[in-house]
Amino acid sequence: MRQKFFLWVEDYLFYPNTFQKILSFFLLPFTLIYLIVILLKRGFSRPISFNIPVISIGNLIVGGSGKTPLTIALAKKYENVCVVLRGYGRQSKGLYIISKSGKILEDIKTSGDEAMLLAKSLPNATIIVSENRVEAIKKAEELGCKIVFLDDGFSKYNINKFDILIRPKDEPTNIFCLPSGGYREPKMFYSFAQIQLQEGKGFKRFVSYSLNEKRVNVLPHKLLLLTAISKPKRLLDYLPKNVEMKAFEDHHTFTKEDIDKIKKDYVDYAIITTQKDYVKLKQFNLENIYLMDLELQIDNEKVDFKPLDDYIKSFKG
Repeated sequence: MRQKFFLWVEDYLFYPNTFQKILSFFLLPFTLIYLIVILLKRGFSRPISFNIPVISIGNLIVGGSGKTPLTIALAKKYENVCVVLRGYGRQSKGLYIISKSGKILEDIKTSGDEAMLLAKSLPNATIIVSENRVEAIKKAEELGCKIVFLDDGFSKYNINKFDILIRPKDEPTNIFCLPSGGYREPKMFYSFAQIQLQEGKGFKRFVSYSLNEKRVNVLPHKLLLLTAISKPKRLLDYLPKNVEMKAFEDHHTFTKEDIDKIKKDYVDYAIITTQKDYVKLKQFNLENIYLMDLELQIDNEKVDFKPLDDYIKSFKG
């Protein structure tokens, strides 16, 4: 029931059926109020500038569209990088340095799943979580970082930054903003970004599978996809057709009760999950757990990164 609800909400926000479209139209007055707030926020914000380049990687729709793998791919190209993010799903509040120059300083309860994945994927970077992004960027400056990547920072109008927006591979048929649709900001706001990327045009995803850190080419016949990411059905495109799926809400913290029930309900199944989920599942010592390794390959011929390079160079003068 829980999974059906989350998947129903996902369909409502992005690809609604007739009933969901009717519900969406009834909520349009609330969407209008939401839009007024967004426009006032953007109009009255006074961006703060910093002494180091701040590069925001974001999207306009609710949930994931590849921000974390894109951040990893871009951050690996530079030295003295800091990634700043809110740390959704963490059991802490305030500013924490999750890793410093690759050395992990906190556990996943403090960091949240995305921050820990970034810390493990970027062995030379510094990762900071904070609800207050301005404070986090200042802390990055204090630590001697030379570039800041701001996760999901497009709506942070109070920060002077370089904006990269990711468009979904399949554009939603529902073009409304919350709560009538899945857009957090109007679709026309894509024009405010310095660079736009879209899967299939600006980058491609490559998926490989591993078991106990060894690459595998064949997956078990009885396979359960266990995940707690936004829009989990997108993962099914990379898996066999007969795979079962157990999906939780985005950033869900898995409990022993969750795992015990899954073991009971799927006795003969091997489990496959994402790297983001695995940093939370690792503590349960699950056997036969396969990992999906999703990597991005950016098409430099289709995406012009010169504006980004010029922006970074402008801080070295």
